[in-house]
Amino acid sequence: MFQLEGKRIWVTGHRGMVGGAIVRRLARENSEIVTIERSELDLRRQDQVEAFVSGERLDGVIIAAGKVGGILANDRAPAEFLYDNLLIEANVIDAAHRAGVEKLLFLGSSCIYPKNAAQPINEDALMTGALEPTNEWYALAKIAGVKLCQAYRKQYGCDFISAMPTNLYGPGDNFDLDSSHVLPALLRKAHIAKQNRDAALTLWGSGASRREFLHVDDCADALVLLLKSYSVAEPVNVGSGEDLSILELARLVSEVVGYRGAIVHDLSKPDGTPRKLLDIQKLLSMGWTPSITLREGIEATYRWFCDSHPEVRAA
Repeated sequence: MFQLEGKRIWVTGHRGMVGGAIVRRLARENSEIVTIERSELDLRRQDQVEAFVSGERLDGVIIAAGKVGGILANDRAPAEFLYDNLLIEANVIDAAHRAGVEKLLFLGSSCIYPKNAAQPINEDALMTGALEPTNEWYALAKIAGVKLCQAYRKQYGCDFISAMPTNLYGPGDNFDLDSSHVLPALLRKAHIAKQNRDAALTLWGSGASRREFLHVDDCADALVLLLKSYSVAEPVNVGSGEDLSILELARLVSEVVGYRGAIVHDLSKPDGTPRKLLDIQKLLSMGWTPSITLREGIEATYRWFCDSHPEVRAA
């Protein structure tokens, strides 16, 4: 057990959706949470990261920082998705080792698994097939992070572990239509369509692809459990154990938002991976279960979106 009470835990990416949820969850553990603004520390700069970590007397590190985005963002900036994420994870992991950090948790992504992996996807599926082309640059960087943790564990005995979250959503999500993931993008599209009284909402692709979603607060709860009690080289899947089609998701989002128009398909846009459902038996066996249903989570996220975005508040 890695006892968290009184420990100095650095959460990278604390301004992001996942990092913010981790900070909220760690507050219940009586940990001393360490954060630093991006304007003060560029995680892509090795010298800056080493100087910061060596001077902070850290007990633990959670790597929640990274460049993230949906299909459109990945397609437009493949070099940034690969380069930025490689540098961030390499710099933080190596600096943590050099400073003698006791425990490190690296956050990967379910997109690291092969495009046509058997469903539900077990952790052993990693690197057994070709990746989904629409996000392979991000996936490659995340695979490298997992392997880097394993390498430092093997060579130096570092207690560095990895978790593979599914598609996450919740307060603090990115709702920009050019760079967001599917759920926040659909929330914003449905809200705008409702405001404008549009007859139809356009959905990318056929809507047949199936995806799993987990509220970010449930994810943070699972990550804290892993930080405290998991110490094995193999990564751990973090998901809800349930999936639905993108078309079903669009209908659910429309219901929550109160949009009653039609849903039409833009078949010129890609569907992405046909299905991505994680096998979460390893995590369930540790006594964790998700507590927020998809409808409840979408309702809460929509309220947060309306409260936090004054430009779209009036409906």
